[in-house]
Amino acid sequence: MVGKMTRNSPLSEVIAAQKRGESRGIASICSANPWVIEAMLQQARATGEPVLIESTCNQVNQFGGYTGWTPDQFMAYLRDLAPRQEFPFDHIIVGGDHLGPSPWQDEPAAIAMDKAKILIRDCVRAGYTKIHLDASMKCADDDPHRPLDTRISAARAAELAQVAEKAFSEHPPGGAPPYYVIGTEVPLPGGVQEQEEGLSVTSIGDVAGTIESTKEAFFARGLERAWERVIAVVVQPGVEYGDATLFEYDRARAADLARFIEGYDGLIYEAHSTDYQLAEALRQLVEDHFAILKVGPALTFSFREGVFALAAIEEELLAGRQDVEPSRVREVLDKTMLANPIYWQKYYQGDDQAVHLKRKYSFSDRSRYYWPVPEVQFSLSRLIQNLGEQPLPLTLLSQYLPVQYARIRGGEIANVPRAILLDKVRSVLSDYSYACGYLTGPA
Repeated sequence: MVGKMTRNSPLSEVIAAQKRGESRGIASICSANPWVIEAMLQQARATGEPVLIESTCNQVNQFGGYTGWTPDQFMAYLRDLAPRQEFPFDHIIVGGDHLGPSPWQDEPAAIAMDKAKILIRDCVRAGYTKIHLDASMKCADDDPHRPLDTRISAARAAELAQVAEKAFSEHPPGGAPPYYVIGTEVPLPGGVQEQEEGLSVTSIGDVAGTIESTKEAFFARGLERAWERVIAVVVQPGVEYGDATLFEYDRARAADLARFIEGYDGLIYEAHSTDYQLAEALRQLVEDHFAILKVGPALTFSFREGVFALAAIEEELLAGRQDVEPSRVREVLDKTMLANPIYWQKYYQGDDQAVHLKRKYSFSDRSRYYWPVPEVQFSLSRLIQNLGEQPLPLTLLSQYLPVQYARIRGGEIANVPRAILLDKVRSVLSDYSYACGYLTGPA
């Protein structure tokens, strides 16, 4: 039996509904951005949907990640935020995405895996209950000329699962055990390169191989009980994005893959890189058993759009004034990215002008790594302060934020920068609420 869950949870309810033939899914918010998380809690409070928030191995880890948070600190943040949003913390599922040696690929496998084990242990101890075991990437001493053998990645995933099980066994009784997701998508996280002409749907042979080799590796380590808590396998249903390229979901191409998972009780698909898919495409993904929909960059992209739009309004309102210091948030963000190009340089190709545009507007949204930087935070706070003293002119809102302009006119949101930014993020989240069965139509 694969994916037999031992207690009721929103995840088990999604799986049970799928196996009954119902179109039910769950959005996985793969972001540590505070604005994104706050918007998700507001959305869930309005729709009644479950909240699944996941941090990646690069965002949050034992060294702080790019957010500066360890797993304990990330959980503490959520514990503090939830009551302030009038949302019960115990209704939040917290997960870890791509937990494995990915951040340490430049080191030998033994060292990278030791660090991955510490990350897995810390996540489970902190209370993460959804664990994506991803050891699919090659490390420094793996053969650079051949793909990593599926049996090696499966063995490493089982090794990490064993650490997670031990960490959970040390928990006080009564807590929810970790549930596991296996496999990875192709291409690897970060978005496709623009020169790619097509995108392959995961073959049935590959997904079957992933399931069987990982099961064998679990059983070799005596992890039969843990295997019962494997709930999903990550596959590529044919959706992705690049700097300016979007690969739309074509359900006909994924039809065989969709039917294949029906042969496994308690197991569904997890789809990564569903960002920027249209609402109806997201709905079709859920209907086709890709029931866990990962989204992250599309949310921070929409947040960035909102910040840039407010910055344009600020420029109009402060033009010629000497008594107010402008935020210059767009310039500060770009200057910060140039000063530390580690998160975008290898992803953005082209001449200086092309790369300049990509730093600002790419669908890959590598700028999301820079919002936690103190200088950027200070500039964003100044923007909100500069605009927050009085309602923004409707004429400028109509020009730069037409959707929020209409919602302000309709009395749905307040005419203040904070409400506008949160609504920008929720405009994306609403498509996922619809796709997963919690709204009757897209926003």
